[in-house]
Amino acid sequence: MTVHSGELTYATRGDADVIDITGDVRQVVADGPVADGLVTAFVRGSTAAITTMEFEPGGVADLRTLLDRLIPVDGDYEHNRLNHDTNSHAHQRASLIGASEQVPVIGGRLTLGTWQQLVLIDFDDRPRDRTVVVQVVS
Repeated sequence: MTVHSGELTYATRGDADVIDITGDVRQVVADGPVADGLVTAFVRGSTAAITTMEFEPGGVADLRTLLDRLIPVDGDYEHNRLNHDTNSHAHQRASLIGASEQVPVIGGRLTLGTWQQLVLIDFDDRPRDRTVVVQVVS
């Protein structure tokens, strides 16, 4: 088994900031020896997530609108009451989407679709520095 890892750092604005990380993940894959395998992108923290989507303004706006309907910022949250906090919605949204994505690597390339990108979403209610751990395994 061959394993190659890298870390990516992003300064986010919070409040459902969506960042296309596809190019950076591609670079980690290209920097390693793995031609065929699986890449995992994992974000550290409980108020951010990684998923795939068509990264374009309409898709980003629609995702934000959907999440506002499902998990409103101003909901009645026990986490906020117990912890004198304001970001329970961020924890819930991150849990729903998940902290990681996996993509097959074939011939040294990510096998994403034409309109499919890997994105980091920061749901916290303030700007943050986020670390994405990228690991390629064959």
